[in-house]
Amino acid sequence: MRAHRSSIGLVLAALAAAGLVALGAAAQTVDRLYVMDCGHNAATDQSRWSPGVNVGKPIELSDNCYLIRHGADWLLWDTGYPDAVAEKPLVTPIGTATRAKTLAAQLAEAGVKPADIRFVAVSHTHGDHVGNVDMFPQSTLLIQKAEVDWAFAPDKKPPFAIERPIRRLEGDLDVFGDGSVTIIATPGHTPGHQSLLVHLAKTGWLVLSGDAAHFKDNWDNRRVASMNTSAEQTQASFKRIADLLAEKKAQLWINHDKPQSLSQKHAPEFYD
Repeated sequence: MRAHRSSIGLVLAALAAAGLVALGAAAQTVDRLYVMDCGHNAATDQSRWSPGVNVGKPIELSDNCYLIRHGADWLLWDTGYPDAVAEKPLVTPIGTATRAKTLAAQLAEAGVKPADIRFVAVSHTHGDHVGNVDMFPQSTLLIQKAEVDWAFAPDKKPPFAIERPIRRLEGDLDVFGDGSVTIIATPGHTPGHQSLLVHLAKTGWLVLSGDAAHFKDNWDNRRVASMNTSAEQTQASFKRIADLLAEKKAQLWINHDKPQSLSQKHAPEFYD
């Protein structure tokens, strides 16, 4: 029996080292989470994200980044629109993107320099999420291999410099090895889209959904945005997120849902 238990312990240790411990395992917590204003999009047609619903109706979308402190380590989840948009709005056929504050300024308010960031993890490679990745050339980028293969295909313009520390994931990752922050593979919006499960001592569990859904009404109705690369994967990811929310009694934080974003504390305030 002792030998059997010892082998189980060795297997669990190996899984922990590989970042593959089951999500149900006992989890520690992170120290702080800052919500950062990483832009705003005055979009001209909501139905781009809700096909057949509210066609031609404009919508205001938030764009948040999240800074997480885990002991002496910092993780940045998404990087928003490029800081240059704070000086010159970006006008596209989709809408007008603006930034009230730069990411660099908000990091400075929190007492953090780009070189302090150990990990940058991005939900996916659309421009409103990776606009400042190159601000962190020394940080290890955590991204799905499927996303890198898709975004850096020969016929596409690279979204950021690929010559950098990078970990190409093939599924979930327990970032710090203690269950406090877990990258969750949620493909569908893009081939390598991912979400983030975070555990805070007072706030509890959060799922930062990236662009799995763009606003609450789309989540509630499980709508697939028109630009998504796979409706089937999107629906599977909806179910995976819903199961996590139920299992962890977690809150769902939807990156582009402006009403929800306005209700949250923003940096330099933080959640603990």
